[in-house]
Amino acid sequence: MKWLIGIAAAAAVATPALAQDDESWHPSKYGADDRLGAVANLSPQKTAEAAKLIVEGKTYSLGMVTGRDTPAYGPREYDVTVLQLSDGSGAPLGENKAVGNDDIVDVWVGIGSQIDGLGHMGIDHEYYNGVPVAEFVTPAGLTQFGTHLLPPIATRGVLLDMTKSLDADPVPDGTAFNKAEIEAAAKLAGVTIEKGDVVLFHTGYMAATADSETLTQTEPGIGVEGAQYLADLGVVAIGADTWAVEAIPFENEARPFDVHLTLLAKNGVYILENMVTADLAADDVTEFFFSLGVPKLEGTVQAIINPVAIR
Repeated sequence: MKWLIGIAAAAAVATPALAQDDESWHPSKYGADDRLGAVANLSPQKTAEAAKLIVEGKTYSLGMVTGRDTPAYGPREYDVTVLQLSDGSGAPLGENKAVGNDDIVDVWVGIGSQIDGLGHMGIDHEYYNGVPVAEFVTPAGLTQFGTHLLPPIATRGVLLDMTKSLDADPVPDGTAFNKAEIEAAAKLAGVTIEKGDVVLFHTGYMAATADSETLTQTEPGIGVEGAQYLADLGVVAIGADTWAVEAIPFENEARPFDVHLTLLAKNGVYILENMVTADLAADDVTEFFFSLGVPKLEGTVQAIINPVAIR
């Protein structure tokens, strides 16, 4: 995605320090020493209440299959090697002739369906809660904000079907969902967004781009005002059936990935990219039990995930 890297570079030249016009974004409302962000809004009571939404027991996989052909933000890529002779000529083990396979996966963990951790994007080399990059980034992994530190996320999920709310399938690229659009979609869905929720947007983008071999250059998504609105409501994470979750072209070309900065750096809200929402939308599901156990890979910035929705 050289085009997007170019946009980011140009914007960086135009605005060398995005933090200058918003110097009050830290410390976090969760405390100056907090490193987990909005997961503080989870609770046993919230999980128990969300579990009451399970009435049919139908499950939905929200993660896409990740493989060599998965479109990814360059230079990210995926590869796997199976460590076994494919002709079956390897020597069996023992008198019961036990055989098996093992594998090595060489992959950027920011590919396919993924969660962005709080160490993913920051402002002028400061990240969530104003932590300087020098305090936690090493070539061997993050010493703070690693996604392995995240607790299980088991809470209420809310699906906002923007194809219905905006009467467009797919929603046109560049369309930004801000407070008015989010409130209208929630009203149509008959839901009230609450503290501790995970909010997903269905835009029709994933289905519309299913045959694309590369990431498209534009997409619909949440806007900066909408991101702050949901963060103020206390949501834990925001996701969509798009690769960046936010609207591209950016609402302000001089402020690339401003939604990422608003959610991750300023509010500690996690981002769930490339969520498979089509089946939920087809079944008119608007709220559900959301479950995610993030892989315990120490020090990672992001993680490939497969959340589960249960209705």
